[in-house]
Amino acid sequence: MKLVRAALGLLLLAPPLVQTVEPISLGLALAGVLTGYISYPRLYCFFTECCGQKRSLSREALQKDLDNKLFGQHLAKKVILNAVSGFISNPKPKKPLTLSLHGWTGTGKNFVSKIIAEHIYEGGLNSDYVHLFVATLHFPHASNITQYKDQLQQWIRGNVSACARSIFIFDEMDKMHAGLIDAIKPFLDYYDLVDGISYQKAIFIFLSNAGAERITDVALDFWRSGKQREEIKLRDVEQALSVSVFNNKNSGFWHSSLIDRNLIDYFVPFLPLEYKHLKMCIKVEMKSRGYEVDEDIVNRVAEEMTFFPKEERVFSDKGCKTVYTKLDYYYDEDD
Repeated sequence: MKLVRAALGLLLLAPPLVQTVEPISLGLALAGVLTGYISYPRLYCFFTECCGQKRSLSREALQKDLDNKLFGQHLAKKVILNAVSGFISNPKPKKPLTLSLHGWTGTGKNFVSKIIAEHIYEGGLNSDYVHLFVATLHFPHASNITQYKDQLQQWIRGNVSACARSIFIFDEMDKMHAGLIDAIKPFLDYYDLVDGISYQKAIFIFLSNAGAERITDVALDFWRSGKQREEIKLRDVEQALSVSVFNNKNSGFWHSSLIDRNLIDYFVPFLPLEYKHLKMCIKVEMKSRGYEVDEDIVNRVAEEMTFFPKEERVFSDKGCKTVYTKLDYYYDEDD
């Protein structure tokens, strides 16, 4: 307990590293203090999560999770499965894995980042080694962009020093101030070391609505020509998507060196969801709550949703995002 109090004292006395972003977690701070005194790290790691603990990622388990929980996203499933499983199984990657997920709200971007985190760390998004940044929360003021850049670099450097297999998730990239994300460019490049630290085993995931219009155009063209959405290939979308995001002045990737230097490994398109996909989401939510699947309620919830384009009403404009609250309403109505 004395060691714990000492660690807490150090944390309280030290100035905050990042004012707009949560400080390095208590777990990491305690690990730094305690491991110097504990001769048996395995014993220590029995009581708390450790970066050094090997958790083998099962490609089969990841695929099963994606198949059972992510609907209407054949492109995203394939890219995520191959990219993540391949990267984790590579003992000496040349650079960090960098994924940029694009699409409308409710199509599964946040859900996929959650699945990835859970398959790498038992704690998932709550792990000490998974770090979430939300643009409007952590970087709200354009006037502070220089400060944010310094803080962001310190945060990433500190956490990768503590755990090479750190995961960084940046949400709302379409609302991030242009130029800010370029501060992390050295960490994503093909360097063995940056100031004595290797970032090659880290994972960076960007989430954005930017480029969603371009993705929808492709999906709508296929629908209007009578083709199945499953016929859409990554090559039909990825290049146009990267160009669209690069030239979008309302995107945090506007003229970004991360794109210009080809440091983003995959631009992953999330297609707009159709009526049948909403029904799949509703059924999964029912089962997760312990309810029997009631087709009448499934249809009633799905029909409450709004669709676009106005004339054809092909795609849900909110994806599965509000399905869960709608379901609450119908069950309350029946009670």
